[in-house]
Amino acid sequence: MIEKHKWMSIGEIVAPQGLRGDIRIKPSSDFPERFTKPGKRWIQKNNELPTEIKLTKGKLIPGKEIYVLSIEGVSNRSSAEEIIGWKLVIPINSRPRLRKNEYHYFDLIGLEVKKGQKKNLIGYVTDLIKGGNDLLEIELIEGKKVLVPFVKEIVPEIEIENKWLLINPPPGLLEL
Repeated sequence: MIEKHKWMSIGEIVAPQGLRGDIRIKPSSDFPERFTKPGKRWIQKNNELPTEIKLTKGKLIPGKEIYVLSIEGVSNRSSAEEIIGWKLVIPINSRPRLRKNEYHYFDLIGLEVKKGQKKNLIGYVTDLIKGGNDLLEIELIEGKKVLVPFVKEIVPEIEIENKWLLINPPPGLLEL
């Protein structure tokens, strides 16, 4: 039996590409081989169980953070359009091992966010926005969402095992 919680998203199918069934993927993984190396992958609609697919080829669109993939069984634009919004997923136990102070995106989502020397709970990590400078999206306890630069000076301590991280935001950052 395949369990839903044993999978992690590595990208989202965002659009068809051309008429032959190719799809565009917005990645949420820093490992390009997941999108370019042919082989077995899985796609998942909402919270349903994943469906196995075979990636036949993939390439990065130059100048964009979008991959174009060809998958077996998706051979025209209509069949590509049917899977827009689906996630490209992998088994959670197939994640690469990381060095110290490196984190998987999946591990940061849902962490408690604590602040100050007393480590008071102020919210939860809801997203990691990748770009020139990575930003943690934090939903504060009062419901407001804020973006916090994901840098050592502001996020000095991360305890993945204990499911929390500490932030030391500069004055006014949480009020923006």
